[in-house]
Amino acid sequence: MKVVGIDLSGVERKETGFCVLDDMSAKTSIVYTDEEIVEKSREIKPRVVAVDAPLALPKGRRSLEERSDVHLRQCDRELLKMGIKFFPVTLGPMRKLTERGIRLRKFLEKEGFEVIEVYPGAAQDILKMPRKQRGIEKLRGALLKYGIRGDINKEHITDHELDAITSALVGKLYLEGETVSIGDPEEVLMIIPAQKTNHK
Repeated sequence: MKVVGIDLSGVERKETGFCVLDDMSAKTSIVYTDEEIVEKSREIKPRVVAVDAPLALPKGRRSLEERSDVHLRQCDRELLKMGIKFFPVTLGPMRKLTERGIRLRKFLEKEGFEVIEVYPGAAQDILKMPRKQRGIEKLRGALLKYGIRGDINKEHITDHELDAITSALVGKLYLEGETVSIGDPEEVLMIIPAQKTNHK
């Protein structure tokens, strides 16, 4: 049951974390272009592709360019209620990421993949793991403790790869029915781990 997790960067010249999770064994790499992501996914044929990026605009907003007081999607509002910190899709650097996420989703769905929006920060909060801002080794340790194997042990692993592993883990939990979907299906549903999910 292979799952792909992607920690997408806002632009193609910056590093994007890519993870293939096969059961609990992670294989990670750094990729750059949309083409690379689609090509690798095509080779792997995952059951689901879990992308860490906004994959839709808020309802009532036609583009990121237009001036509007609509900044949050329903899934964002639900994160706020849960006390989970995030950046809105309309905030400076998030605009490029949102545009790219929406574009990549279309490319991947055209290939026949199921694509879900995930947010590693939320998943880490729910699974009681430290976010990367608290230190890469702390996050690596938490993922190891959870049962992740394989490239998690790489000597020089990046924060992008660790977030890609977390994204893929949410994809795996999604296939196992261990997640909840938050948001408005007319926008996009964000997939987060169910609160009851225990360490393996």
